[in-house]
Amino acid sequence: MKKINQLIFITIISFLVVSCMNNETINRISATSFGQLDDGRKVQVFTIKNIQGTTIRILDLGGMIVDLETTDRDGNFDDITLGFNNPEQYLTDSPYMGALIGRYGNRIAKGKFSLDGEEYTLAVNNGENALHGGIIGFDKKIWQAVPSSNDTSASLSLSLISEDGEEGYPGRLSAQVTYDLDDDNRLTIEYSATTDKATIVNLTQHAYFNLNGHNAGSILDHTMMINADNYTPVNEALIPTGEISPVAGTPMDFTNPKSIGRDINLDHQQLKYGLGYDHNWVLNKTENEDVELAASVYSTSTGRTLKAYTDQPGVQFYTSNFLDGSFTGKENTVYQKRDGFCLETQHFPDSPNHPNFPSTILRPGEQYRTQTIFEFGTMPIEIE
Repeated sequence: MKKINQLIFITIISFLVVSCMNNETINRISATSFGQLDDGRKVQVFTIKNIQGTTIRILDLGGMIVDLETTDRDGNFDDITLGFNNPEQYLTDSPYMGALIGRYGNRIAKGKFSLDGEEYTLAVNNGENALHGGIIGFDKKIWQAVPSSNDTSASLSLSLISEDGEEGYPGRLSAQVTYDLDDDNRLTIEYSATTDKATIVNLTQHAYFNLNGHNAGSILDHTMMINADNYTPVNEALIPTGEISPVAGTPMDFTNPKSIGRDINLDHQQLKYGLGYDHNWVLNKTENEDVELAASVYSTSTGRTLKAYTDQPGVQFYTSNFLDGSFTGKENTVYQKRDGFCLETQHFPDSPNHPNFPSTILRPGEQYRTQTIFEFGTMPIEIE
């Protein structure tokens, strides 16, 4: 009888443990309303939380990362991404804050490119150039959202169809992006796409990070490392010249960690063109298909760290040079110049017009597939 009672007790405990685990898995991701756009479209926000308390909220509108809460070295949580509380602001006010970018991240000169002998003209929205997919890019679309979870992570899969000729791009493109937050504080973003006609694709994520907190002001005290010996210089319109130039001996050299603000105001033509850093770095790669370290960032103030890994050939490092105090975001925060930084993993800007750059062409029967991982952590106070 005693053994039977022990067996019953063990069975009950096991059932309770499994039930708790299942409840934890179910509660990893939830969906609520984020309001309604002026055109009547309803917007949902999906909240993902891991066992360490790290929390991310993502909209089905443009795949926006609305906020991302991580701990500092003392165990305090803060939201480390810039953003808004009103969905309409993401359409009218936002300089792509937290957005999924497509069909083509970054700039295409004069909104024109040739493919298989045919010239295509894109919608221009950045002077005479096309930027981040055009006037109504992927950041302004409601994506089809499917949440899922398991015992160690939760995911949000977003998908949409971009019709042939949309914003001037050829081909009917079927795109999917999956965000996955695991218990090791890794946010994995997987992009995939197929087309029925030859086209160009360059998807990326445009989160504005501030490891001191979204409302903490300047990021110039952050320590940055970019794993790149070269970058692609630009002209006054921020279009690549086609050169691939060494960073050595220039303010573009982040091969050894340095503060973002150390060289940003130097008298250098590239910094003048960008009003700071707004350039594509050519990542050092050992294997073209592998996900490798692209950049790492550290805040001495909070101890927070961010490491970016990708299989892409480039990363656009941007220091929010065009924020000018005209945007009021979460917690009534007025976002100013250099209040955030972006690490947009990508193929190079204007690649279709530079044959020496890695190709961004996608053809029928092929699959566009790429992955980027943002890993969050902390470090103790540095002792000199």
